[in-house]
Amino acid sequence: MQKSKFRGSELEDILNSVSLGTRHLVAPLFVRDHRAKAVRRSLFPDFSSLSLEDTVFKVGQMMNLGISSVILFGVPSLRDSVGSDAANMSGIVQRTVRKLKEEFGEALTIITDVCLCQYNLSGQCGLKDSSGDAINNDNTIRYLSEIARTHAEAGADVVSPSSMMDGQVKTIRTLLDETGFRKIKIYPYSIKYASSLYSPFRSLAFSEQIMDHVHMDKSSYQVPFMNSRESIREIQNDILEGADMIIIKPAILYLDIISAVKERFQFPLAAQNVSGEYAMIKSAGSLNWIDEHAWIISAICSMKRAGADLIISYFWKDIAAILNS
Repeated sequence: MQKSKFRGSELEDILNSVSLGTRHLVAPLFVRDHRAKAVRRSLFPDFSSLSLEDTVFKVGQMMNLGISSVILFGVPSLRDSVGSDAANMSGIVQRTVRKLKEEFGEALTIITDVCLCQYNLSGQCGLKDSSGDAINNDNTIRYLSEIARTHAEAGADVVSPSSMMDGQVKTIRTLLDETGFRKIKIYPYSIKYASSLYSPFRSLAFSEQIMDHVHMDKSSYQVPFMNSRESIREIQNDILEGADMIIIKPAILYLDIISAVKERFQFPLAAQNVSGEYAMIKSAGSLNWIDEHAWIISAICSMKRAGADLIISYFWKDIAAILNS
């Protein structure tokens, strides 16, 4: 990695200039079932899925750096056509949530990803209809609400539906309220753009049963990058349905959307600095093509400057180290 032209104190001053602290960071972690096979890592520099035991250790390190929020993505050992393991109370996410709450209690805020792409054989974020071609929105949101309920029952503080299904927030909120989980918050991925920048995530979260994850097409339910008006409608619908915070991803290429949404709605907003953004900077840094630390800082600062209240980022360790230097 190219040596940074900035001293540690200068980088910290830059972060402080946009009022960014460790409280604004959410650490994404991939938790794998101990029975799962080794997963592909080549597209995701310096990042891997963790066993439950290693996740507890990693979260302890994270909290020592001042970061107290984590979002969990499950990597199960079982995939089937309907993603049945996603709502299993003995599933990897549910077990991990229970263990982390036992270890860290209320000091740790646990957000869980609520989706089907890691659990079904298609890699799609929803359930297929009877034809096997299109996604069945209504069946999917009913199942997402069941997944969210099991996460809440395990002890999650926040559930984060990321399937981009119409009505997912309302359906989840209704079931959580009916089953005694009124205090559980919902942070939906209100805008998830159809993007090639998710490939490193898929290389880590998807099993060997889904080889061609790079060319997977989810454009029927994810948002086209050309249409900002559709993005605004998606945000508005989720707020009306009961979202507590909205999430936009990717981040770096959509700072104009983050800024416009924050200005229009003045609503709590998180930006996800996605795996492709992380991988590009890390890979270029490893080849000495860029000043890696300077790029990380400028990228994170731009998200905070645009209006993000929280930043979900794989750079959490880099940023926390600078803030604690």
